[in-house]
Amino acid sequence: MKKRTGLSLLVLAMTSVLGLSACGDDGKDGVDGANGVNGTNGADGQPGTPGLSAGQFATTIENLTDLVITLEPSDIVVSGTTPFSVKFTAMAKTVSGDMVPFVGLNKIQLYVGHQSENNSGKGSAYQWANHTMLNGAGTSMYCSDTGVTVDAHGNSANACTLVEDPANPGSYTGTWEHEGNAPVVWADDDANSLHRVIIRSYATNAVGVQLKNRLLTAPVDFIPATGELAESAKDTVPDTACIQCHGAVEGFPEGDERINNISRHGANYQSVQMCAMCHTPSTTETWPQMGLPLDFPAMIHAIHTGRENAEFFTSESAVEDFGKISLPMDVADCTMCHTNDEAYNTSITAAACQGCHMSVNFETGEGHSEFNLAQANDSQCIACHGSGELAPINAHKIGDRFATIEALDVSVSNVAYTEGATAADADTLAVTLAVKFKGEAVPAGFDFGTYALSSRVAALMVGTIDQYGMPTAAFTMGLTGAAADATGHVTVTASGNYNLADASIYVASNILLCNDVQGNLASCANAHTNRISVAMPTKYWNLAVADGSNANVGRFSQPERMSANEAGCGNCHDTLVNHHYGNLTFSQCSNCHNNNAPGSAFPGAYVQTGVDADGEPTFGALAITPFGNHDLATVSHRLHSGIQTSATGALIYRDQAGAIVNYPAADTDCGACHVEGKTVFADDGGLTSGRRAIAVTNEDGATVYISPTAEACRSCHAHSDAASYAHFKSNGAVTVEDGSTDKDLPIESCSTCHAEGKTYGVDKVHMTLKH
Repeated sequence: MKKRTGLSLLVLAMTSVLGLSACGDDGKDGVDGANGVNGTNGADGQPGTPGLSAGQFATTIENLTDLVITLEPSDIVVSGTTPFSVKFTAMAKTVSGDMVPFVGLNKIQLYVGHQSENNSGKGSAYQWANHTMLNGAGTSMYCSDTGVTVDAHGNSANACTLVEDPANPGSYTGTWEHEGNAPVVWADDDANSLHRVIIRSYATNAVGVQLKNRLLTAPVDFIPATGELAESAKDTVPDTACIQCHGAVEGFPEGDERINNISRHGANYQSVQMCAMCHTPSTTETWPQMGLPLDFPAMIHAIHTGRENAEFFTSESAVEDFGKISLPMDVADCTMCHTNDEAYNTSITAAACQGCHMSVNFETGEGHSEFNLAQANDSQCIACHGSGELAPINAHKIGDRFATIEALDVSVSNVAYTEGATAADADTLAVTLAVKFKGEAVPAGFDFGTYALSSRVAALMVGTIDQYGMPTAAFTMGLTGAAADATGHVTVTASGNYNLADASIYVASNILLCNDVQGNLASCANAHTNRISVAMPTKYWNLAVADGSNANVGRFSQPERMSANEAGCGNCHDTLVNHHYGNLTFSQCSNCHNNNAPGSAFPGAYVQTGVDADGEPTFGALAITPFGNHDLATVSHRLHSGIQTSATGALIYRDQAGAIVNYPAADTDCGACHVEGKTVFADDGGLTSGRRAIAVTNEDGATVYISPTAEACRSCHAHSDAASYAHFKSNGAVTVEDGSTDKDLPIESCSTCHAEGKTYGVDKVHMTLKH
């Protein structure tokens, strides 16, 4: 009680004082006092660290290759129970070409996995496991300067915390500041197994636009237990194999080439080693709704045989995305992709085989040989497919074709021509071929027709070559029934109204034969119907002299005049043997496809306008000036740019958005076919090929001549026809509406702006990176 009374009195007293002071009149404020004496200055602090001067650092990049991220195994912790951490440096190329620290990097992604030997009896001998997928946390882990981020699906997510070292600009450390360990750490893995780490960075250009293709570092493969770099036993297909068709992202050094034009996942994954990090054996189980196997070997096989296997895809999206893809080379030729070793022939698994052979059920045995052999696991595969005719290298006929082509030696040994005495008399041409097989003259009675698919592809093509090297087709000479003599020579004779006196002519092969499993020539009626193009060199012969000397040589046989060559076609097609006429060289193709060949089987151009009830694309005609020529440049450009189409479409076409479908490289990548270092334009501004005019058929059915450069450009740019035409004409092009009856046309001024090295040169405006 006393304590409470004392407290009350104190409060009352304070209240009274406060009340009195609040109720009285306020007095006048007094005069401000004088300022006191200033105190003594404190001691000087330590000097700060000088900042980087402009030009000594970068915060943006213009190209993928401008940013280089380096990380060492000793700076990576992704195994066991030790807390996650990663340290790396980022350097960037300035406009002057200097490499400087890249500062301000605030977001990356980490892909981490390990490789282990597979002893289950099913699947590849070595398999990848993605750590983030094992932890049920997606396929990768983000790092940001805040420790949180928004993932690809727009969801907020925890991230590792990314910190830049202020004392070492461009040096970054990532740690996990949330509960537990980071999702890229797999607690139960073996630190002695090979691990792979890839960093994906996010960067913008000078105007703040994020580069569409994220930069991924080259994979770091290492053994966590020792910190040593290691080499994967599973990398059996190199990126260079994919680049053969898809092209390369420019600027990456040899040994770190990147695949271009992989449209899936936003074209952000440019290496087989990167793809394999997520496409593991467990991926198909995780996303069965995708409708096709997702383990990398099986998936790649299935995608590249989509046209053949679409009926076995189990989702509409798989059919839509991949159901029209077909390899541009022999689908059975494993060596086109498996260029590193012979794993395709020695590591045989049902999963990899089923990627192509999707009609086979290996578990039940349905479709697996005539005996419907069920396979409990892969251990039995080697019993049948380890050697002999059922080994993949033999069952797929790999090497047979080229062995036979190399073994068959055919050459023109003589040409004799007799002009008819009068206009009513027939002219006669006799061509003699020397034929050898495996180094020996073929026996008497040998007949090409015995081994040909048809008489149409057992023939010689004959035409003239003018003084400029330009070919004009004349006629063909059938070989069926022309038997070899005792010395292995085959002579074929043709008569007609040829008028070839004193002309320079060419004789080219149009021969397509078949072989057997031993690589010998065989009837095409047997089971082993490999197609064998006869690699006969095109012969140029001057009919003015008996020995044919001093003949005009076709431009297609003059490498200095060719900005594209057969090797460019071979990059993707392996060989031109797949052409139904058996042509191996441009000098054969030029019989039909040359600048003196008017008319076109595909005068219009059609693009996708929608889909029908079955989901198949429908097509509508573009409002263009019709094409009317067979020139090789026009035809090859149109075909590969999706413009050589019919009302029912084509394998390569343009969709409703104008994007190209089923062409594997970037549609702006001229280097996919054209020879590196060879220019399209000559010093005089004309074409290096020497073409100055192209024969076309106009709307009246007459043959007229137009400018070659404009037509070559229009063969890709047909979708912008009106604007293109105006541009062509303003730069001196003769178009079909004004077609000339004279071949001697003026040179267009295209090279003024578009020659290589110019600001708008074809080498600059047609960049290989998809954009």
